[in-house]
Amino acid sequence: MGNSIKRWWRETVGELRKVTWPTRQETFRLTKIVLMVLAVMSLALGLLDFLLAQLMVLILA
Repeated sequence: MGNSIKRWWRETVGELRKVTWPTRQETFRLTKIVLMVLAVMSLALGLLDFLLAQLMVLILA
């Protein structure tokens, strides 16, 4: 059991060393893009929700 955990850990560390990690600058740039897309989608869904709620008020009133 102990040997299999050690082997798994060594293999995991070895695989993580093969990863090409993004630079700090790339990370910040991609984070900004994700946050902008999140904001746009939130506004779009909020607007859609508002419009559908108003439509329901018109139909049910």
